[in-house]
Amino acid sequence: MPASEIQYSEKYFDDKYEYRHVILPSDIAEMVPKTHLMTETEWRNIGVQQSPGWVHYMAHSPEPHILLFRRPLPVSHSQATSHG
Repeated sequence: MPASEIQYSEKYFDDKYEYRHVILPSDIAEMVPKTHLMTETEWRNIGVQQSPGWVHYMAHSPEPHILLFRRPLPVSHSQATSHG
């Protein structure tokens, strides 16, 4: 299956991070390491495409085909939400 079949969630936020999850087709999901979280180079090498700064921060073992990513909010965004 081509990388074009990778599905990307909308971004969602808390007071420190923005998050997104990525759903991989089964043939690409087989390439996800089971022993560690992936580096940016590793997830790019399997076809995940997103802007720099995203970190693969958690593995959800019941659904290894779903990758969980986060990155720190820009300072201006986190300040705006903390005054809200």
